[in-house]
Amino acid sequence: MTTTDRASGALLLRQLREGRGWSWADLARALRDIARQLTVASLMNRQVASIQRTVARWESVTDRTSPGDRYQFLLAQLYARTPAGDLAIGPGSDFATLLDALRHLGTPPERVRQLVELVGRSGRGDNGDLLMPLSPGTQSTIAAIQRNPSELDHEVVRQLHESVTAINGLVGTTPFVRLQLQLAPIVDSCRRLVKLHQADSQQELLLLATVAYSLAGRLAFETRDDEAAMALYADATRTAGHLADRSHRAAVQTSHTMVTLHATDDLEAARTIARAATVDAHRGPSYAIRARAHAVHAEICARAGQANEAAAALGRAWKTVEQLTVDDPHGGFNADRLNGFDGLCALHAGDAGHAHDNLDRSLSALRLSRDAVQRGIVSTDLALARLRLGGPAACVDLLHEAVDITASTGGRVAAQRIRLTRRNLRPWRTEDFFAELDDHIHDTLIGR
Repeated sequence: MTTTDRASGALLLRQLREGRGWSWADLARALRDIARQLTVASLMNRQVASIQRTVARWESVTDRTSPGDRYQFLLAQLYARTPAGDLAIGPGSDFATLLDALRHLGTPPERVRQLVELVGRSGRGDNGDLLMPLSPGTQSTIAAIQRNPSELDHEVVRQLHESVTAINGLVGTTPFVRLQLQLAPIVDSCRRLVKLHQADSQQELLLLATVAYSLAGRLAFETRDDEAAMALYADATRTAGHLADRSHRAAVQTSHTMVTLHATDDLEAARTIARAATVDAHRGPSYAIRARAHAVHAEICARAGQANEAAAALGRAWKTVEQLTVDDPHGGFNADRLNGFDGLCALHAGDAGHAHDNLDRSLSALRLSRDAVQRGIVSTDLALARLRLGGPAACVDLLHEAVDITASTGGRVAAQRIRLTRRNLRPWRTEDFFAELDDHIHDTLIGR
């Protein structure tokens, strides 16, 4: 992003605000009102002064802060309608000007297209399409819960749980901010229900809340709202602590470990959560969760340079994988996934050959649409292994694939690793393949 791009984008954002006759505080209140309408939990209760400071940074030429995914969507919803409330998204509209501003600020074309799609859907369906895949029955259930949380039975919980599962199944194929909006009313319903029925300690409800909070934490991380992510994982961990099956809390903690690592780079904090996950995993019946917990712990140790500890944790993970059963209710983690962890640990240990073989096996198995985010991550790790083996051109070939996957999924971890691998390619910066990779990254990922 150039200074001229930054200046142009900031100026357009200021002109949009002033064109509506708004101060920074006015725009902050408008954004919070829309967040409340759409149940964007991380913003709906935020102080106006806090949002106002964020708005001011967007309009600063010297501050490099730009609207993130959630704010981009809220701004799009705001400027897609005239002050009279009419939808206006064509040439010359405030919405079109907003898209120009975001382009100047580095938002990639794919993201701009997603905003147009999201606004078009909400405009046609009065936000109803944004709540898909929630069935009409589930939407009615949520509305009923919001009116009277005392209405709780098995069918209510079942419908909400099915909706959470459906939303989770769309990860990798649907923009994270849209999934966040779909999940938000369910999270809000869970909070209402758990608060009211806390004395009942209903395991089914607690499990629903645990899964919903954990997924919401993952989505908040992907949309770069790390503060909300940490709070949601804390809620998920606390709620899971009331479940009889400790595998559920271990599952939350393994995800929390990786989010903590990639959001903060705090290895010690991540290690603390990873250790707790292994303890809980061995108190529960799921071998899949035990294997994942050991694999996550191994990665943290490898990143910390503790090769022996990482090898021991991997050994426990492989031994546990051998005990997996087809009826494991927490299934999903298997040898194919473990190969990815094993390969990454080998990369950190300096064994590029072993890393390449394991990562290649893992990548070959990640073929389903729901594997797209993970495929982007493993692709970048495998690319780095190829570079370590002396194949910079082969590394770049695979990175091009990883860039396309990451542009499609919006995966934050894969984007981080692409940047890392690109830095390792700097000795070849005079080569044509390096320039082509840079162009590809700039065209599809810059601004994410």
